[in-house]
Amino acid sequence: MSSGRFCPRCGDSVPERKEPLPGASGGRAEALCDACYLDDFDLVDAPDRVEVPVCATCGAVKRGKSWRDVGARDYTDVAVDATREALGVHVDARAVEWGVDPEQIDENTVRMHCLFSGVVRETPVEQEMMVPVMISRGTCNRCGRIAGGYHNAVVQVRADDRTPTGEETSRAVELAHDYVGDREETGDRNAFVTEVEENPDGVDVKISTAQMGQGVATRITRELGGTVEHHPTLVTEDEDGNEVYRVTYAVRLPAFTPDDVIDPQDGGGPVLVRGVDDRVTGVRLAGGERWESDREEGLSPDARKLGTRSDAVETTLVAVADDHVVQILDPETYETVSVSRPDGLDTDAQTVPVLRSRAGLHVLPET
Repeated sequence: MSSGRFCPRCGDSVPERKEPLPGASGGRAEALCDACYLDDFDLVDAPDRVEVPVCATCGAVKRGKSWRDVGARDYTDVAVDATREALGVHVDARAVEWGVDPEQIDENTVRMHCLFSGVVRETPVEQEMMVPVMISRGTCNRCGRIAGGYHNAVVQVRADDRTPTGEETSRAVELAHDYVGDREETGDRNAFVTEVEENPDGVDVKISTAQMGQGVATRITRELGGTVEHHPTLVTEDEDGNEVYRVTYAVRLPAFTPDDVIDPQDGGGPVLVRGVDDRVTGVRLAGGERWESDREEGLSPDARKLGTRSDAVETTLVAVADDHVVQILDPETYETVSVSRPDGLDTDAQTVPVLRSRAGLHVLPET
């Protein structure tokens, strides 16, 4: 029995529906019979091609207006995601699923062979299409900043009354990279070390933000000791008229380092430095008593450096005279001399490390 409604294209009757079709778009398309409607139906709309901007330096992918680190060895997965985002599914379809078979043509081209399925007007439908994805190489804003020398902080590593050792400068740079690397792993694309500049007085590390510069300076002094002072300098204004400052963090390493031998000039004899935290601490070479600098002096005690453990040479232990004196062979004159016995000396040792200074010969305790 006719419903009184006829398809405007083929003239067949169109049955009345008690409820609107799921996702029905209405209008003339709603008046068509199922066969005519499905003749022109496109389940999915896709662009002629999809373009994916990729940073040629770091491999980040641009999504919208932002760059994202994807950590991909190739860009097949990236091409799949970009294709999914570029597709438009017809509003009248439901239960839509898709499968994809990527075909890598070359380094910058991936063909996406796609098969879509869904239900339209209670009728299963399928659609096949091929979407080419083009990888376009460029430079992300982060790599552009690094290449342009952008930085808002400089960590200057220096030392009081001396030049930092190679080990200290290397460790300071390593700590800076570790700190910034930790921030990078959290997804912070504003975290980077712009430049490391060695100079006769120490090393300068240029870092992207002032906050990270402060974090790096703190980590260096926490491990290597010393103090930090910061000095902001106005460099420009941003687009909103806000003042932009570049901050220099001046790290001053202590005058003395662990394994230095110093003379506090207090009559108690030389000291082997053990630590440099808020004060210099160590042990007397003669007797092994603990020594520390005055609180007021902190890391800058009035002491004279005699040498370091690395300056010591091995020489023969001739005899142990008593609890306070040992006899050793002078490594230069080969004469037997008596010197103070350090605490914890291995009396069965064949040789001992000795340091020569203006104050004489000093046997160093074990590490």
